[in-house]
Amino acid sequence: MLHTSISGVELRLATLPGLFSPRAPDAGTLAMLSLISFTPDDKVLDLGCGYGLVGLYAAKLLPPPQVYLLDNDPSAIEVTRANSVLNGVPEVNTILSDGFSGTRDTGFTKIISNPPYHVDFSVPKHFIEKGFNRLSLGGAMWMVTKRRPWYDNKLRSIFGGAKVHGMGDYYVFEAIKRSTQYGGRAG
Repeated sequence: MLHTSISGVELRLATLPGLFSPRAPDAGTLAMLSLISFTPDDKVLDLGCGYGLVGLYAAKLLPPPQVYLLDNDPSAIEVTRANSVLNGVPEVNTILSDGFSGTRDTGFTKIISNPPYHVDFSVPKHFIEKGFNRLSLGGAMWMVTKRRPWYDNKLRSIFGGAKVHGMGDYYVFEAIKRSTQYGGRAG
């Protein structure tokens, strides 16, 4: 059981050995969360939620039904559901989904992800391309990674650019949806 405090928000989280960062919150995820501000009308998606750290943190700051947690691992979803109850926010939307295939929800103001980057780029490519379509205009995609060039190029081609925050060994990308068309072209 992990006990952590993020910006004064206390979380208790069950984990499993096969899930990402099971012993302690990942430093990159914490760096990313330190940059994100939530507003009461946000609709947030924790994409690739693992045991639910990001989404449950958001749900402690927002009405829980405005928070969605997706993962393709049934064990992750099971642990996230248990963690949502443990943290008093069982009304979050926890969905077993390979990328976006398990939900039709759109209109997100923030999509937050620490994508797997020790594999090929097919997963973050899907997250970025399909995430763009699920964001509302003015919405932001937040991603953290240790690799910069590929993400710079991909986010520029889809969003028209991204702000990059260097945080220790990590790069936190903040890409705003300014258009309905890829590349930031008016549409």
